[in-house]
Amino acid sequence: MLEHIERLKGCMVVVEGKNDRKALESLGVSGIIELSKKPIYAIIEDVVESGKRCAILTDLDKKGKELYGKINSGLQRFGVRVDNSFREFLFRETKVRQIEGLYRYTPAQK
Repeated sequence: MLEHIERLKGCMVVVEGKNDRKALESLGVSGIIELSKKPIYAIIEDVVESGKRCAILTDLDKKGKELYGKINSGLQRFGVRVDNSFREFLFRETKVRQIEGLYRYTPAQK
């Protein structure tokens, strides 16, 4: 998991809310944008203006997957590189389904 956290440090990271932000900040990640504070189009504009690649870490539930799809397609229309590696790792290799639960994750929880 540490390699994925390191990759996030060079990205803009989109999360759903403040608890998700806190969980990632506790792992040393910055450059986090909360969806709860802005509409999706404004988030997309902020990421495009930053010129950085982006990781979308919405929860892995139905609502989170819908948000992911909207943000991902919006960013790709502007040519932003979306890094899905951490999201895919969480989905395939862990039982973590909510980003706010990351700080409690240990590799033994597979």
